[in-house]
Amino acid sequence: MQVQAIGGIIIRKMTAADLGTLHPTRHWHPLDDGRIQCDVCPRACKLNEGQRGMCFVRARAGDAIVLTSYGRSSGFCVDPIEKKPLNHFLPGSSVLSFGTAGCNLACRFCQNWDISKSREMDTLADAASPEGIAKAAERLGCRSVAFTYNDPVVFMEYAIDVADACRARGIRAVAVSAGYMEPAARADFYSHIDAANIDLKGFTEGFYAELAAGRLAPVLDTLRYLRHETDVWFEITNLLIPGRNDSDEELDAMTRWIVGELGPDVPVHFTAFHPDYRMLDVPPTPPDTLRRARLIALSNGVRYAYTGNVHDRDGQSTRCHGCASVVIERDWYELGRWRLGEDGRCESCRTTVPGVFEDRPRRWGARRLPIVLSGR
Repeated sequence: MQVQAIGGIIIRKMTAADLGTLHPTRHWHPLDDGRIQCDVCPRACKLNEGQRGMCFVRARAGDAIVLTSYGRSSGFCVDPIEKKPLNHFLPGSSVLSFGTAGCNLACRFCQNWDISKSREMDTLADAASPEGIAKAAERLGCRSVAFTYNDPVVFMEYAIDVADACRARGIRAVAVSAGYMEPAARADFYSHIDAANIDLKGFTEGFYAELAAGRLAPVLDTLRYLRHETDVWFEITNLLIPGRNDSDEELDAMTRWIVGELGPDVPVHFTAFHPDYRMLDVPPTPPDTLRRARLIALSNGVRYAYTGNVHDRDGQSTRCHGCASVVIERDWYELGRWRLGEDGRCESCRTTVPGVFEDRPRRWGARRLPIVLSGR
């Protein structure tokens, strides 16, 4: 594989092994100098013939940008929806999760780096058509399909086709994303999505530049867009890294921004970092840090703040913001008491809890079920 650095962006040449897996894309335009610019994300990779963008899976072939990972996955698994994490979207239900390869950010702390940073297309061993995935989700009793493990931004055409096939069968589509997109591509993508979890990695431009090779502003634009211009249910995850983005000042500024710009009802999940990828020298996040972050969020008006990746029944249960009673009790991914009516109202005080709820809670629990899909 040939590698070339252009303007600080790593551009990779396609090889003969990629032929036969190319799928047409949209959101690109030709430049006067003969290159083609990808317009999916703020990186705006400018490609000559045969070059790949930084994401590795979008490439130039002839006079167009193509997707090289369409119909190929790094694996499928049935998970609890709370693992995405989504606590207010079909609680207790199962979700068919899958990803491909590649990513448009370069996070030094990536927790799924073996998938998102993969540069070997041969690792995408599972092949499945959008219709095949929808049929599998229906057969397995999954209420939704999630694009996760790596960011669906980079395989948006495949994700859109899967989402449409699922919707035709009454199955919802979930995007787990860093929200690093350009406006036109973002509007196209989210018109097919029912729910999302957006990874707000930090709240300073310095953090994004140093540890993710990206920018904060486009992510905030995505959050504003989801809140004010769509009906997509979304929640936010903030991975707290000791000494990098966990100060009281940053958490205060971030949660104030969330309430001021998005409103108090957007759930926020504070999750624990563990040493991985290129940050093996940083210790795991102490549970007390997550609890401190949650208290800061609650004091600033976030009504639904959660802790993740630690055993914290109180911090993972949903409380009514009207009377503070527990309406959905959680112990890790196991649901306990359920005190929501069919209309999503607290049974004690009739306050509406925001979210997407079914008439009765599902009980998938903590099971994780890897499955194999193959063929079209």
